[in-house]
Amino acid sequence: YFFLFPNPVCLCASQKLCQRRDISSWLARWIFKNPAKPVVALKTPIKVELVAGKTYRWCVCGRSKKQPFCDGSHLFQRTGLFPLKFKARETRVVALCTCKATQKPPYCDGTHRSEQVQKTEVGSPL
Repeated sequence: YFFLFPNPVCLCASQKLCQRRDISSWLARWIFKNPAKPVVALKTPIKVELVAGKTYRWCVCGRSKKQPFCDGSHLFQRTGLFPLKFKARETRVVALCTCKATQKPPYCDGTHRSEQVQKTEVGSPL
């Protein structure tokens, strides 16, 4: 009679596989496959004090109300973009980008001074 019952290990593995498929198909429907473009949150950087060893999540989408950090707006607005997670190496004051066009994320590289950024309305993509 043993061969009539499925192997519990195999059953468990197949259930997990099915659960994974269900979750990934749900995510695919819920999040855009083509990410939205980041929007200009502000046209100047924000100076913040980072604490050594602390992990931060920098807003990539530009929609957060807690700039320059993520507040989860990317999820509610289904942007398909996700925050940049980073850990401060030392305690110091830094300028974090809010125009979302920096080439050195999350840090400001002066791109906000460009004509393209300055002509763009806050809340609009570049």
